Amino acid sequence: MKQATVEVDGGQEPASSSSAVQGLKIYPPKESSYDDYEGIGEKPSRFEVWGWYLYEFCSYFVQTVIIPVLFPLIISQLQQLHIDPVQEWHINHPGMTCGEKQIQLHSTLTKRTISVSGSHFSSLEWTSIGWATGLVLAIPSLTFISFHLDGILQNLITAAATGVGAFFCLPAGFFKTTKIFIPYIAAIVLASTVATASHTRHLGLMIRAQLSGPINRTQFIKRQGVSSKHSLHATAAGTLGAAIVSSFIYHMLREPPDRDFISLWIVSIFSGLIWLVGVLHAVTSPNRGSPVFNSVSSTFHPCSVFKHPHAVGGLIGVFISSFATMCIFTGGVLFVVGPLCVKSVHLLFFWLVYFLFPLFSMPLLQPFQQLIKADSVKMNLMGFLLSLLSSGFGFYFWNSHWKWGHIMMFGAIQSTGTGLLHAFGRVLVLECAPHGKEGAFSVWYAWMRAAGLCVGFTVAAVVPGHIRTSFGAAFCAAIVGCVVLLFGNVSGVEGAVAAGHVMGDNERGTNGLGLDSKESVSVCLKDETLELNK
Repeated sequence: MKQATVEVDGGQEPASSSSAVQGLKIYPPKESSYDDYEGIGEKPSRFEVWGWYLYEFCSYFVQTVIIPVLFPLIISQLQQLHIDPVQEWHINHPGMTCGEKQIQLHSTLTKRTISVSGSHFSSLEWTSIGWATGLVLAIPSLTFISFHLDGILQNLITAAATGVGAFFCLPAGFFKTTKIFIPYIAAIVLASTVATASHTRHLGLMIRAQLSGPINRTQFIKRQGVSSKHSLHATAAGTLGAAIVSSFIYHMLREPPDRDFISLWIVSIFSGLIWLVGVLHAVTSPNRGSPVFNSVSSTFHPCSVFKHPHAVGGLIGVFISSFATMCIFTGGVLFVVGPLCVKSVHLLFFWLVYFLFPLFSMPLLQPFQQLIKADSVKMNLMGFLLSLLSSGFGFYFWNSHWKWGHIMMFGAIQSTGTGLLHAFGRVLVLECAPHGKEGAFSVWYAWMRAAGLCVGFTVAAVVPGHIRTSFGAAFCAAIVGCVVLLFGNVSGVEGAVAAGHVMGDNERGTNGLGLDSKESVSVCLKDETLELNK
């Protein structure tokens, strides 16, 4: 128990129950914000940090490759076209040459061949329905686990969600029926969103453990260095995993047409097994449970995020950035495969540049960030500006014949913007998350990111032949994202102050009593006697 001390005639005297100070009113001791950092464990070891990177490597591709690329391709193999797509292509694109298999693939992806109760959907739109279903199911699930995530069940939740998601990747081609893919995709989206929330919370706890306590504003750059390093390196590892899976998809698409379905099923099994490897991180990492007791019920625990406006602004930025990046990626791939009809190997090069370029650009951005002394908000703005550049380029030159170099440049610029927005979006949210509520903030981050990706994919899927619509929507979204961060007064530093990670101006130089260091005790001259420490 803390004992207050008072200064009397230049000397300090402990205030006890047997002593009383006449004519003085002494304010009760102010609990140090360091107390909130007790019990979070030792500083993260290199093994724990690399394990966290491993999980990003094993899971990043789920909502960036598996759902938007692989599952639409699998579903398209079950569709039958009533009109010869090759003949239709030559009518709509006179003078252009394109491979028969490539035309067939693009047509089965974009034609509305799935009929349900009088409504018609394409393979891409069918994937969007499954994605949206998973997001709806994730709302009650995330609300329930957020309270337990901020306890001691983080590793269990990560392992369980990963196991469920990997399991539903295995039987993707067992039943050759289109309708079965709705629950498949929904289950994978649900599991991936829950696992992302747990994975993000772990980053917040590692950062806090590495800093060991609240810091001054002048030391905030130290926290930025730690969080940026972990998030950027993890993003680079995640894009490497995505490059491996996308290359495997391309390799399997080169199989004979009658084996495409089985070949893509093998990719789904392979992806599920890689995702399952990420369980090693959940099993081996220390359980950094929160010692803070949450008095709020589990139902309203996620609502605590609304008390932090900087976090709300960051979450809006996460949704917009996810929407813009997925809209550009999906629209760009459909544009390359369809209207441009480039050689199939150029599609592989585009995927490799898009997913491998961040492997080199992300680690280089940390010293660049330190050089220009940019916080997470400014780095997010940089990501939005790169998205503006790539989407504006695609929108303006949509009717031009893109050469191989243009496609590679487009992929390199957009991949860097996507990596920046992903890495610093979660950094900004975690800077605003108070101790003991990282889980509540992380579930919001995971859901907003998944929702943005879903909406961006849907917009590009609904208008596959109108690339200007996809790029135009992404361009406008990027502008809105910049406006939110700039004029919404979003600040990582102020958010960290409100969350208790950084000491505010009124907390500098305070002693254990919460008083200014220039005063040993704050008193109010009143005629009363106060007994202390009863």
